Amino acid sequence: MIRWQLSPFLRLCLALHLLALAGLFARPSAWPWIAGALFALHGVIAAAGLLPRCRLLGRNLTRLPHSAAARGEVAITIDDGPDPTVTPQVLAILRRHGARATFFCIGEQATRYAELCHQAIREGHDIENHGQRHRKHTSLFGPAGWRREVGEGRATLAAITGRQPRFYRAVAGLRNPFLDPYLQRSGQFLASWTRRGYDTRNPNPDAVFAKLTCNLAAGDILLLHDGNAARTPDGQPVILEVLPRILDELALRRLKPVTLRQACEDAR
Repeated sequence: MIRWQLSPFLRLCLALHLLALAGLFARPSAWPWIAGALFALHGVIAAAGLLPRCRLLGRNLTRLPHSAAARGEVAITIDDGPDPTVTPQVLAILRRHGARATFFCIGEQATRYAELCHQAIREGHDIENHGQRHRKHTSLFGPAGWRREVGEGRATLAAITGRQPRFYRAVAGLRNPFLDPYLQRSGQFLASWTRRGYDTRNPNPDAVFAKLTCNLAAGDILLLHDGNAARTPDGQPVILEVLPRILDELALRRLKPVTLRQACEDAR
């Protein structure tokens, strides 16, 4: 059994709750002040869950390890698929450039389009866990909700690919203190990103490309979408116009696109 370790912030929160309880017993008349302080503390906890790159609630991979950055590696991560129309074209682009990517797949989508997962694995990419149903209210889940959503997603993807997902990405990066305990106990690691282009809602490929490449550096984790991709004015999924440009830019800067597993292998 993997032992769960509280983050320093959550240890502080626990201590403050115990202190508040002791204060309530010592001075019952001070309950309005104690309640107000706890309300404010819970506001901070909730805010931390709304910040995808925040580490206050537990482990969170927002950049590749130093060893990967030293090798000039960058991770391209692609969410919300597989998509029967877009994903095959994404795989073709990656194949032409000799690049590797990490696909954070939704369990239900992977069940429908399992062959695309098989193809991605055959071509050297990795399939990781984006949950079973891609519920947008996951940040409201309790322990059972996270266990069901993340656990079922992992089991589905493992059954399809023959590999246990090592990383989990929360929907829109939103979470709460109940997620990290489950991830630690199940041997998964939360993976967020360094840069995102908002390509699910921005139909302008130039703007998406600019966001992803502004201050681009070795060790970055980039976020794109093959599922739920925004469409350009001529109806093209944004990722199909942006991804080739990203790969060309990486080559120009002598950066190597790898999977998260490849980048993190020697840091385990």
